[in-house]
Amino acid sequence: MDEREPITPGGIRLDPVCLSWRFVRSGGPGGQHVNTSSSKAELRCDLASAGLPASLLERLLAKLGTADIRIVCSTERSQLRNRRLALERLAERLDDAAEISIERRATRPTRRQRQTRLDDKKAHSTRKSQRRWKPGED
Repeated sequence: MDEREPITPGGIRLDPVCLSWRFVRSGGPGGQHVNTSSSKAELRCDLASAGLPASLLERLLAKLGTADIRIVCSTERSQLRNRRLALERLAERLDDAAEISIERRATRPTRRQRQTRLDDKKAHSTRKSQRRWKPGED
């Protein structure tokens, strides 16, 4: 996903205006580099101003729970790589939330399937019983 033309792999096109960045110093180990550079990237996406179709926006809000998505990435030493990772994570989260889940209808196995399963169990039982030691077989 590109900042200037944000399109997720699933095809969701975002208005670049809805993305806002903030960069701060990253915590944890890393020595002088961490203490002197602002490589931690925080990406905020306001879905209300993203220019999404109403049905998609409803589905995203129902799954995500909020119109303001916040992604924080500080795993890499480079700010550029953290920016790219944050964009990838946003795209993944949006695509997962936009997916329409199809409810499973419960079905029963057919008579033939039940009989096949019982036959397989019987064959397996016979095979195992033939492997057992029986008195007088030395």
